[in-house]
Amino acid sequence: MESDSATPGSVRPGGRTARVREAVLRAAGDLLAERGFAHLDLTEVAARAEVGKTTAYRRWRNSTGLVADLLVEMAEQSLPHADTGSLLGDLTANAQLVAKTLTDPRQGKLFQAVIAAATCDQTAATALRRFYDIRLTEWSPCVEAAIARGEIPAGTDARAVLSAVSAPLYYRLLASGDPIDDAAAVTAATAAAEAAVAGIFATQPETAAAPKDA
Repeated sequence: MESDSATPGSVRPGGRTARVREAVLRAAGDLLAERGFAHLDLTEVAARAEVGKTTAYRRWRNSTGLVADLLVEMAEQSLPHADTGSLLGDLTANAQLVAKTLTDPRQGKLFQAVIAAATCDQTAATALRRFYDIRLTEWSPCVEAAIARGEIPAGTDARAVLSAVSAPLYYRLLASGDPIDDAAAVTAATAAAEAAVAGIFATQPETAAAPKDA
């Protein structure tokens, strides 16, 4: 039996519980995309999912618990990293996946709502960081493979490279409103790849040159 003190999303259910979770998270995602976090109500989510209100409150406790579990599900369903044979190819695939997600009519609004929730609630913020930690860990082998091929310097910070790919696309979503199209994705990937080749993300300090004799 699941403990009432368990963190939402930390216990993987099975059977009927899994079906209840799927229905509730689908309803929660729909409502988040439609109205945003401020209007997410657990009672309404339960009604839309055709799940008992008591069951919903016992498992998720509140709206932020729902958001946390929804992020876990999103991370679980994300596609694995690419393996194109080149850093630029892998980063372009990553950028195109991010762009596709952020421009999806449902997923884009869902991410905006989840990020808004994370700015005002610590549980949601922790869940969001966990989501991105999973994604960065999943895609880090692309950078590690590039190091092994000699494309980029040893000590290159994989997480920094991947963050540099996504950051311009999220800026367009959350701040500038500029189009998140294939050109933007390719530009973000290319800029990150070229910076990595130049050693911008290398964390291993260079050996200091010995002082010359006077």
